[in-house]
Amino acid sequence: MEKEGPVKRRLRQMRKRATPGLDMAPLLDMIFILLIFFVVNASFIRETSVPVDRPSARSAVSSDQVRLVLAVDASGRIFLEDRPVDPGVLRGRMQEFAAKNPGAAVVVAADKEAASGTLMRVLDICRMAGVQHLALAARRPE
Repeated sequence: MEKEGPVKRRLRQMRKRATPGLDMAPLLDMIFILLIFFVVNASFIRETSVPVDRPSARSAVSSDQVRLVLAVDASGRIFLEDRPVDPGVLRGRMQEFAAKNPGAAVVVAADKEAASGTLMRVLDICRMAGVQHLALAARRPE
C-alpha cells in the first residue's frame, strides 16, 4: 500500500468534516416552547359525567373559573362532583366549599326535563351556604 502524503490526508479529513448534518437542538427548543405555551394557555374545564341534557341558550359563554359542578338529572336527583348527594348533606358541603374558596364559581348543570322546583332548591341551598358566584350550564344552539 502506498504511503499517503500530507496533502491527501488533509483532503480526506476535510471531506469527513464537511459532511452535512442537521442540528436538531433549535427544532427541539421550538417544540418545547410550543408545548409549554399550549399547556399554560389551555383551559381545563371539567364536565359532569352525569347524563344531563342541558337546555340551549343564545347567551351561553364558557367559564374559566369553574371550581365545582352540581348536576340535577331529569328525575330530580342531585349530584355533587358526579356523586349523588342528599339536599341536607349538600348544604354542609356547600358551606365548606364557600368557606375554603371565597369568590369561587359553582356551576349547576340541570337537565331540561328536571323540575324547576328542584333547581330552585339547589340554587337556594348554594346561596344560603354563602356561594357568591352561581351559574347555570347551557349549551349553545346549533
